[in-house]
Amino acid sequence: MRVFFNFGKILILLLVLWLIAVFFIIGGPLGRSGDGDEVLAKKLLDSQTKNLELQRERDKLARQLRDLNTNQGGDLNSGPGTPKDEVVAEPSLEYEEYRRRASRDVRELLNFVRGELNALAKHQGNLEERIQYVKAETLNHAQAVLVDLQLLQEHDGYQAWREREAVDLSGLVQDRLTALQNPEDCSSARKLLCNLNKGCGYGCQIHHAVYCFITAYGTKRTMILNSKGWRYNKKGYQEVFQPVSDTCTIAEGSKVNWPGSENTQVVELPIVDSVNPRPAFLPPSVPQDLVHRISRLHGDPIVWWLGQFLKYMLRPQPHLQEMLDNTVSNTGFKGPIVGIHVRRTDKVGTEAAFHSVEEYMTHVEEWFNMYQLNHKIDKKRVFVASDDPKVLAECRKKFSEYEFIGDQEVAKSAAVSSRYTDSSLRGVIQDIHLLSLSDYLVCTFSSQVCRIAYEIMQSRVPDASDRFKSLDDIFYFGGQSEHLQEAIYPHTRRNSKELDLEVGDVVGVAGNHWDGFNKGRNHRTNRVGLYPEYKTKEKLRVVKFPEYSKNP
Repeated sequence: MRVFFNFGKILILLLVLWLIAVFFIIGGPLGRSGDGDEVLAKKLLDSQTKNLELQRERDKLARQLRDLNTNQGGDLNSGPGTPKDEVVAEPSLEYEEYRRRASRDVRELLNFVRGELNALAKHQGNLEERIQYVKAETLNHAQAVLVDLQLLQEHDGYQAWREREAVDLSGLVQDRLTALQNPEDCSSARKLLCNLNKGCGYGCQIHHAVYCFITAYGTKRTMILNSKGWRYNKKGYQEVFQPVSDTCTIAEGSKVNWPGSENTQVVELPIVDSVNPRPAFLPPSVPQDLVHRISRLHGDPIVWWLGQFLKYMLRPQPHLQEMLDNTVSNTGFKGPIVGIHVRRTDKVGTEAAFHSVEEYMTHVEEWFNMYQLNHKIDKKRVFVASDDPKVLAECRKKFSEYEFIGDQEVAKSAAVSSRYTDSSLRGVIQDIHLLSLSDYLVCTFSSQVCRIAYEIMQSRVPDASDRFKSLDDIFYFGGQSEHLQEAIYPHTRRNSKELDLEVGDVVGVAGNHWDGFNKGRNHRTNRVGLYPEYKTKEKLRVVKFPEYSKNP
């Protein structure tokens, strides 16, 4: 704080000097009539120059005072690559949380109004035209507010910090994972054996490996990924992606089943469905030593955290990277673009409901309408990923004003009969890659492919937590611990379907109905029911992970 007051004194002194300069201009030699015009002009020019210099110094010190106040007396944060005379400001955790909450609350208000008006339209047919008008105008108003919030973020002075912090924080986690996976002496290192043989599709298997990797990080063990005979590539995972370790690839040493003991050299981990006891650090848990930084940077910390493990695991081999780069350039994939993942075939009717292309395109159109409020659009592009080759043709036929990008051959390879082939593997990796590069994602979070694309998206920009629309589930990680929210406003139930909430109540979230209400269980009353999401906030599961002192 002493630095703060010293800057304050300097600022006051500069203001006094500025006033003296003004007085000199008005009442000094420049105010007398004895000087010639040229002398007067020169002195006036000199005085104006000094005045501008003082103003610049004043403004610079004012920025520094603001940053000191924001950091509550902390050191000025000028990291590598930042000019010495430029201060990169940092927002408080509360500022970022309130900004995101405002954005979320507008969306939830929109969901609520839509839900109520849709219900009214079903019972009051003569009001349908008026109701449609109100729905359209409500959407327009909400989009304008959301754009205002985006502009607020762009002009709040913290974007340089966000971009730098995203790079620094990701670099820290990647360094930790690299150190964990590459011990100096593999023979003596403690290891966690993960078998990539879960009987499910690509997205499910990749999430299984993520679960293993998080468990390895939480137990400070090097993960050995056993992928020999992998259903998607018999030669193994490392034929497609870079190996998860350069120095330790064999599970040497005595082996026991989970959980083993501190001194067990190799622990074999079962699938998450049968693991017992359950690791404390399963999603949605986030590490205690990083939670403040992640929460300040990102709107959904667990998604960012999962994305970091995928960033490390899914580093492509050169031949795969070349294929992905060629796909982007050859298909004309460029922004602005919305990615849609239309799930069909074996999942519809069992794990997920059928959603028409019109439902997807409603949200695509909404995004483009909002985007063009403050951007120029040369073409409205949509990338289509699906396991049904007929979807791309249907989109092109029904929505001719859009440019649709997709590959019907990839969709054919995703069929159940050809799913576990090299071409199918390349196709699903390509689809996920392009979905993750999209500016906005419309999909069903019941799909693991969709969730992986969303997770990978988080490592592309500082915070992409709101760049999606799920047509069914909220985001989740298969086998996760309970997702929690905490009431910040009281709520009195209107009917038997709703919950009563008191401030501080903890609610286990079962899902979002996308009409302004969540479904969940109030831990205080043990009742299950609906409650307005805007009256809650996320309650993070903060867990103490092992210390990684070599990479502070």
